[in-house]
This record gives sequence, C-alpha cells and structure tokens, in this order.
Amino acid sequence: MHRYELNTPLFSDHSTKHRFIKLPEGAAMTYRDHDVLEFPEGTVISKTFAYPRDMRDADQGERLLETRIEVLGDAGWHGFSYQWNEDQTDAYLVLGGASVDASWIDLDGNTIENRYEIPNANQCLSCHEQMGRFQPLGPTAANLNGRFDHGHGEVNQLRDWVQRGILAHAPAHAEIPRMPVWDDVDSGTLDDRARAWLEVNCGHCHNPLGTARTSGLDLSVAQRNPAKYGVMKSPVAAGRGSGGRGYDIVPGKPEESILLFRMESEEPSIRMPSLGRSMAHPESIELIREWIASMPEDILDRRD
Repeated sequence: MHRYELNTPLFSDHSTKHRFIKLPEGAAMTYRDHDVLEFPEGTVISKTFAYPRDMRDADQGERLLETRIEVLGDAGWHGFSYQWNEDQTDAYLVLGGASVDASWIDLDGNTIENRYEIPNANQCLSCHEQMGRFQPLGPTAANLNGRFDHGHGEVNQLRDWVQRGILAHAPAHAEIPRMPVWDDVDSGTLDDRARAWLEVNCGHCHNPLGTARTSGLDLSVAQRNPAKYGVMKSPVAAGRGSGGRGYDIVPGKPEESILLFRMESEEPSIRMPSLGRSMAHPESIELIREWIASMPEDILDRRD
C-alpha cells in the first residue's frame, strides 16, 4: 500500500482523508503529463473520510465515516462506497448511499454538526464519468507533485515513487508540472491557485468530456480562454441556480457572478458542487471572490 496526498484536494465538508494506492506485486504506475496516471490492471485506490473528534487535540483521534474503493479490472474501473459502523471496527458496502450525523470541535472550540452524505452508485458515476467510462479523480502528476511526509521524513512524492520503482517513464523532475496548493500564496499566483481549486472541485464535471459538458462551462486548468471558463458567459439552464445573476463570471464583480453564488449556497438545488458537499467552504469562497475581483473588465479583449 502506498499512501499519497494531493497539493489541492477536493473539499468534502471539512472531512480529513486518508488516501492509498495498492499495486499488483511487481507492477508500476505509468507517468502521464495530463489526466490521471496510468495504472496496471489490478490496482486498488482507496480513500477514507473522517472527522477529528477535536481539531485542537489530535490525541483524541477521529471518527471514520466512509471508505471509497476504486478497482481496475479487465473491463475498466469500478467504484464502491463502504460505511463505517459505530464501533469503528468494520465498514460495509452501501450501494444505495447513506447519511451520517456527525459532529466535531473546531479550532475555536465550537461544536460543528453536519449530516454527512455517502453517495450512491449513480452519484459516484455522475462525478467520475468521462464519456461513459468511470475515471479516478485526483492522482494526476501535477497534483501529486509535492513534498509530503508519510512517516519517513518529507520527500517529493513523485520523485520517491520513481526511486522506488513504482512510477515508470517519468521525465526529469524539473519537467513535471506542479499544481499549486490552493491556500498557499507562495505556491502560485492568485489566478493559478483559483484555477487549481476550480479544476479539482468543479472541473471533473465541467470539462469537454464530463457529465456537465453540455453547460459549455469548462473549468479545467487547461482551458485558457476566459469566455469558456465563464467570463461573461450566460448559463445554459441554471434556473434558481443563477440567483438572478446574468453571467457565470463578471470580471471585477464577484457579487454579480453566478459561480460565486452557487459556491456560497447550501441549498441542494443551487449549490455547486451539487454532490460531495452540503456545507459552504468560507476559505475557498474568499479565494474565488478575490480572483474574480482581481479580473480586469477588459479581460476578454486581452485574449491572444
């Protein structure tokens, strides 16, 4: 089992996550410049979601909520969700999804409560589907290219995998792209960090191959045309989700932008992402607010 972390992870109602990759004996992952790494048949990717009992005291441990398993077989990837029992001794398959009433104490000593939702099989597919095929999210070279400590000192994750022989055909390390850490101002510009957050949290659906491709909104980092990632773009069918606003992004005016309105909402029919969260995330909202506010009004005229 190989533990891994991401520079910019998906926000999931403030839960912590424990990520692992299990490769077949003697097999290795294959480097890709874009998209997720290529994995050998028989790979298992797992992600366990948990809430700390008290964020001020790690010794109190955490409550395990859910473990998601992705398995690569001869017919492609398949995903399954398992819910942990109250005794924290076992997790059982929940194809139909589930809800978990959870609470924890935050860094300010406040008790936070949330109804954590475990997605059903169809909901998993709605985020992971790319042109009809299940696709893992997250483990791209750029998002894995960071320094992390997995119990043996801080190392660059990808460089360590190359040295251990579990990542093949990687270029020289300086040639590997690196996704910034969304909340670390030293890791990238405001634009870089905002685009990274949008790709990880929204771009898995809002891209030319994703389930929200008919919206015409492309929030992948590779999309460099402001009109296509939402600037002065009218929604296709937002309904109440528009909040009465006319465009996905109005440069310099976050309070008039649909994108921010949907991030701020906790209503199921309005919020975006619509799955995987029921709580708003103030820190990322502030990042996107600052990003939109910084956009020059003539950004569309500055395109190459």
